[in-house]
Amino acid sequence: MNEQKKPELLVTPKDLDAISVLSEAGADAFIIGEQRYGLRLAGEFTREQVKEATEIAHTLGKKIYVAMNALFHNDKIDELADYVRFLAETKVDAIVFGDPAVLMTVRSEAPQMKLHWNPETTATNWFTANYWGRKGAKRAVLARELSMDEIIEMKEEADVELEVQVHGATCMFQSKRTLIGNYMSFQGNNLAVERTDQHRGLMLADPERGVKYPIFEDENGTHILSPHDICIIDELEEMIEAKVDSFKIDGILKSTDYLVKITQLYREAIDLCVSKQSEYGKKKEEWLQLIEQIQPENRTIDTGFFFKETVY
Repeated sequence: MNEQKKPELLVTPKDLDAISVLSEAGADAFIIGEQRYGLRLAGEFTREQVKEATEIAHTLGKKIYVAMNALFHNDKIDELADYVRFLAETKVDAIVFGDPAVLMTVRSEAPQMKLHWNPETTATNWFTANYWGRKGAKRAVLARELSMDEIIEMKEEADVELEVQVHGATCMFQSKRTLIGNYMSFQGNNLAVERTDQHRGLMLADPERGVKYPIFEDENGTHILSPHDICIIDELEEMIEAKVDSFKIDGILKSTDYLVKITQLYREAIDLCVSKQSEYGKKKEEWLQLIEQIQPENRTIDTGFFFKETVY
C-alpha cells in the first residue's frame, strides 16, 4: 500500500480526564455531549465541561464533535438555538445531527459550523448521504448494519466524508418509552430513571442463545445494546485503501483504562497498515488476542455485519 492519508481515529470518552490520556494513546478526535441532546454517549458533559474539553483537545491538536442526534420532540425545539450558539462560541469542530431541525438551526445561528449527519440505522446508501451533503453536512456516519462491500461502494460514490464504527457495542433497539421503569412499576417495584442508569449493569438475558444484552434508560428512553463488541482491527486494509475518513471506537459501558488500551492498539494497526502493510499482517493475531484478554466478562468480540448479510 502506498503512503496515504491516515483515517481519523475517533473515540467517545467518559469524562474530561479521559481526553488527555486518550489523546496520548493516539486518538485524533472525540465525540462528547449531554444526553438531553445526544444519544448513547459514553459520558455526560455539561456546558462547562464541553468548554474545558474543547480547550484541552485543541491544545493537543485534537478535535471535538458534539452530539445533537437525539430524537427531538416539540418541547426541546426552542432550546436548540441557544445550545448551537453556545457550541459555536466554544469553537467545537462539528455538530453531529440526525434531525433536520438541528441542521436548520445551525444554518440560522452558526452557518460556518461543520455538520456530521448521523441518523443511526438509516444511513445506508450514498445517494442519501450526498443529499444531506448538499444540505450542508460534511460527513455521513454510516449505519452499523452495512457490510464491508457496501461501505466500499458508498465511499466510491460519496461526496462527503464517511465515518465507520470499527470497535465497541452497537444499539439494537431504542424506544422513547421507559420500558424498564414501566415494567418495574407494574411489578410493584421502583426503578427511577437517572443519568447513571447505563452504569447499573442491567442485562436482558437470552438463555436460549446464551447471551446477555446490556439495557438502560435515560432521558431519551430505553436502549438495548448488542451482546458482543464489534472488533475489526484485523480487517482495516480495504477501508483504508478506499480512503474511509474516520474510524470510530465507541466507549459506551467501557472504562477509560479499557479505551486507552483499545485506542493504542488501533493506533498501531492504522499506522502499520498505512506505512508497513506487511508488518500489519504479521500483527493481526496478536492484536486480537490482546483485545480478547481485556474484554469485559460476557462481552466477546465479533465482526458485526461487516462480513454477513443483515436480515431485516
